Amino acid sequence: MKFLDLAKVYIRSGAGGSGCVSFRREKYIEYGGPDGGDGGNGGFVWAEAVDGLNTLIDFRYQQHFFARNGQPGRGQQRTGASGDDIILRVPVGTEILDEDQETVIADLTEVGQRVLLAKGGNGGFGNLHFKSSTNQAPRRANPGQAGVERTIWLRLKLIADVGLLGLPNAGKSTFLAATSNARPKIADYPFTTLHPNLGVVGVDGVEFVVADIPGLIEGASEGRGLGDLFLGHVERCAVLLHLVDGTSGTLLDDYKTIVQEVGNYAEILATKPRVTVLNKIDSLDEEERAFLKEELEVVAGGPVLMMSGASGEGTVDVLRALRREIDEDRLRLKKVDEEDETWQP
Repeated sequence: MKFLDLAKVYIRSGAGGSGCVSFRREKYIEYGGPDGGDGGNGGFVWAEAVDGLNTLIDFRYQQHFFARNGQPGRGQQRTGASGDDIILRVPVGTEILDEDQETVIADLTEVGQRVLLAKGGNGGFGNLHFKSSTNQAPRRANPGQAGVERTIWLRLKLIADVGLLGLPNAGKSTFLAATSNARPKIADYPFTTLHPNLGVVGVDGVEFVVADIPGLIEGASEGRGLGDLFLGHVERCAVLLHLVDGTSGTLLDDYKTIVQEVGNYAEILATKPRVTVLNKIDSLDEEERAFLKEELEVVAGGPVLMMSGASGEGTVDVLRALRREIDEDRLRLKKVDEEDETWQP
């Protein structure tokens, strides 16, 4: 399934049905009087977060969502049927923005969370509603109210506990593949990852979700490369994992580039807890490891872990460091597979 995290949608709630002008006419009843019913209400437009979706691809093939109109009232005091509501089912983590793409209407972060996007119009009153002692034969009825029409944007921000940061080919996808069941594309050329990937990793009896986004380059905040298109997917993370390629000849500049681009994108990301890791140490000898780690710690202003996603060296220490930065209420107990019993006929 193709990944899509931004969609433009046109919605319209249903209009209310018109009231009815009618009089009771039955044999042997001389003064029947008004009996026109009210119109039905128009349908509402809702958005609801549902489980089992992780992309907005459905909204690429259908962008218009119109609720049904209410039915007009009828004689014999019959009220028109209300129009059916329409529900936009979106993945958990979807932001609903106004047409300006800045005003946030709602942020659906839990399964079952629902928000009203457009209220249906009220049905009009029939002439029975206007009957009084001084107006016993009213010949007027109200039209139904018009529905609400608007344009909205849906933006998906994946729900993850850890966000991976780094230049292209820093080893982010390799780390995700080595520590989870996720199978992202891995190759020796830049921008192998073209869309975010999620993986569930486990350590010390608990599990948490890691999000891998396409690599950033210098000028990403200005639209270079893939730009900052996918940085929104790590806004909800509790901690950021910054991977630095230990085999790069410009290791310190690589680190500074990512820090600068993340800070240019949003202040909230710049202030999040961060675990810095010197990656690909399987290609370095002991002397190189110690030297590069010391230099990176000076620039980072804090401790630096060492890891190799390809060989698995140091990955457990990195996972434990991430686990310490995640709140207990976000962690999930790791499922323990029961031993398979030998089948017997």
